[in-house]
Amino acid sequence: MSQLSHLTDLFKEKKISRRQFIAQVSALGLAAAVSPALLPTDLMAATPKMGGLFRQAMTGGATSDSLDPATLLASFPINVSSQLSSCLVEIDHNFQPVPELAESWESSKKADKWTFKLRKGIEFHNGKTMTARDVVFSINHHRGEESKSAAKPLLKSITDIRTDGDYEVTFELAEGSADFPFIIGDYHLRIYPEGTAGDDWEKGIGTGPFILESWEPGVRALTKRNPNYFKPDKPYFAEVETLAIVDVNARSNGLKTGRLDAIDRADVKTVHLLKRVPDINVTAISSTMHYSFPILVDKPPYTDVDVRTALKLACDREEMVKTILKGYGEIGNDHPISSVNRYHASELPQRAYDPDKAKFHMKKAGMLDHTFNLHASDAAFSGAVDASMLYQETAKKAGIKIKVVREPSDGYWNNVWTKKPWSACYWAGRPTEDMMFSVAYAAGAPWNDTRWSNDTFNKLLKEARAELDQDKRRQMYVEMQSLVRDDGGAVIPMFNQIVEAHNNTLAHGPISAHMEMDGHKNTERWWFEV
Repeated sequence: MSQLSHLTDLFKEKKISRRQFIAQVSALGLAAAVSPALLPTDLMAATPKMGGLFRQAMTGGATSDSLDPATLLASFPINVSSQLSSCLVEIDHNFQPVPELAESWESSKKADKWTFKLRKGIEFHNGKTMTARDVVFSINHHRGEESKSAAKPLLKSITDIRTDGDYEVTFELAEGSADFPFIIGDYHLRIYPEGTAGDDWEKGIGTGPFILESWEPGVRALTKRNPNYFKPDKPYFAEVETLAIVDVNARSNGLKTGRLDAIDRADVKTVHLLKRVPDINVTAISSTMHYSFPILVDKPPYTDVDVRTALKLACDREEMVKTILKGYGEIGNDHPISSVNRYHASELPQRAYDPDKAKFHMKKAGMLDHTFNLHASDAAFSGAVDASMLYQETAKKAGIKIKVVREPSDGYWNNVWTKKPWSACYWAGRPTEDMMFSVAYAAGAPWNDTRWSNDTFNKLLKEARAELDQDKRRQMYVEMQSLVRDDGGAVIPMFNQIVEAHNNTLAHGPISAHMEMDGHKNTERWWFEV
């Protein structure tokens, strides 16, 4: 805690501002360890300012974007949706579920029955009062037979949802789910008025902190403060303008020129230059986010585990973190569970760059003469094309031929990801192992971007979900991480820190590493200090 003490002393001596104190505590990852008693009195007494137009830009937008929560995929629409709507449960900066539209919940001893009591008097933007019927409708929107929602596999165990009056909802599960509150807090599971369908989704009529003024998919959204928001005194901004800007240089220039107040995914190659600008703050927080190169294991020659193993061994992870992330991250081990996750398998041997072994496995598969196409665009993640080119070079030392195919940014997530046999991708990660595995690695999951299916893994996933003994549960998740690492189709070279930037007129509390932009709650949690 010496760093925290030093920052506290600087604050008391007025050598740094309250805003700088909060930003540096968050950037160092100390926020979760700070108790109110340790914080400066002036900091605790600070009152957020109200008003102002907050202007932000982020990547991940596409002209095919929709505000239908079942379709949410990338940062731009996720953040806009967060402005307009709410979930029953919110995941806080400590990776813990806290009440949002629900005021409380309780479970049966076997965790196979969960009852949520709802807050009363909450209104949708159209003036309709939210009731349990809206909750049931909104959850079932993801459970339908035709639904392609990424949340559908998370809800697979639900056998019944029923209301008890207007303000209580009970979920019956086929088996226990110790993480069920986390699941209900998934960003897809937003509550909308019963009967919402078709073009009505694009009106964004939720219970969120802001009301939709205009919406241009893949381009821009303008929202205004909801005067009837159920959280006292929030949000602080009067309006929010959210722009989809894929080009990282354009985002950075917008911030430096004052056109923007905040940007996501600051370019780590030039972030040191941003840090030199007196009016700009940069935050870097370890997270569950990771960059990957998913391989469709049902497409030859990728059906051969030796081919997949060779490609994993041909990736120089340390060089990739150094060159692509500029040190703002840590090496991956070909599974999606971050070191900040509860059951991270730190004991698994780290896969290292080994050209000789890579060549051995590729020769064994009889594919040394084959050229592997790696499809990439910076729409996948900032630096994805550079990372692919670096991968191409390190593979050469193993005699493995990789051709980098540059794809257009617009439509990348619809036309390339999960469509091409090998592509670049990023994942925001999930707060629990069960959620991450269920969304992207379980057999038949809509976002299983490798189409991998392993009977042992699927059996363990179901057993671990209901296991209440924490030691046994950890052993199961460690084994699952091992199976994904050695048999799966995902090459996961690195976990990136969330590196973002904003001007110094903004203030905020501890920043969440749950997802980008303060868990996509920045528009609700942040304010202008001056």
